[in-house]
Amino acid sequence: MTNRKVIVIKLGTSVLTAGGALLNKPRLVNLASQCVELRKAGWQVILVSSGAVAAGRAALDKDIGNSIAEKQMLAAIGQGQLIHLWQSLFSIFDVSVAQLLLTRADVEDRARYLNARDTLTQLLRHDVVPIINENDAVATSEIKVGDNDNLSAMVAILANADRLLLLTDQSGLFTADPRQNPDASLIETVGEIDEQIIALAGGAGTSLGTGGMATKLQAAQIAQRAGIETVIAKGSEPDVIVNIHAGLAKSTKFIRFDAPLDGRKKWLLSGPRCSGALICDTGAINAVCSQGASLLAKGITDVSGQFQRGDLIALKSIRGKVIAKGLVAFDSQELEQIKGLHSAQINEALGYQGANVVVHRDDLVLLEHVAT
Repeated sequence: MTNRKVIVIKLGTSVLTAGGALLNKPRLVNLASQCVELRKAGWQVILVSSGAVAAGRAALDKDIGNSIAEKQMLAAIGQGQLIHLWQSLFSIFDVSVAQLLLTRADVEDRARYLNARDTLTQLLRHDVVPIINENDAVATSEIKVGDNDNLSAMVAILANADRLLLLTDQSGLFTADPRQNPDASLIETVGEIDEQIIALAGGAGTSLGTGGMATKLQAAQIAQRAGIETVIAKGSEPDVIVNIHAGLAKSTKFIRFDAPLDGRKKWLLSGPRCSGALICDTGAINAVCSQGASLLAKGITDVSGQFQRGDLIALKSIRGKVIAKGLVAFDSQELEQIKGLHSAQINEALGYQGANVVVHRDDLVLLEHVAT
């Protein structure tokens, strides 16, 4: 990969359709042109593009329902239509594109995650614009990411991106829903995404997409923790992509956090879902967060869920706040036996040789950071 900065741009369905039911080709032409301008300014661009279902509806001259099977059918039709359209538009500017279809399984499995990362790396190295979407035609609820906001955050981590841009039908995060409250004001900068910020997200956005502001905050939170700046802006604003680069567009910027540099820890942030949780006392929380320590059995007060050795689990405070996640060295039944014990007591309690730590520091990623 070159030294050029990488930006992941997520384009929501409402942006691509300009609020209508079908893809708006003039809008797509404008967006492609802006991406080309950004490339000229020294950025490498990755698109996470919604719109496959909308493209599928446009291709069929009949009414189609909204069942999962019907949407998967439309996605299967529309993916080809969508990538062909992007390919045609970028070819005007002599820019090559490539399609990647991903599911959660592609980021949860370490080997598949690395394969996807290598593919992205090679595409950027050869100056190709990757255009990514979830593989909706085959994805089931078990392997779906669920929305392209969170998918874009995972892609940003895969690509080791510098910035994530979420284009939607709003200029960013407001103090209230601007569609209902004319006095709502735009929040230009956000540090930590706390409960107060999450409460501002409200419900889903338009009927065209699958996400709302809540999923954008989830994506921003994932990206923040990986050291990636996130910006939410209105996709219909003229030259919004170029203007964000110049610092001129109305938007909400989420400050990046200090990030784990190790690729394995970035995978832990973006990939697997937690199989359970360990409730930890204050001493253990302080040791893990402030002293760079591994998690010991003595600091565990309770065990939640069923999991096996090597699974990803969450570390929670007594109040229930998730402060880290990591790969556990014991299964849930073993931890019920050894929670609260000193390391020297583990072998006797289990009746066989066990690990000295429950979650090793090298297999742990913090979710509580100080913004830079």
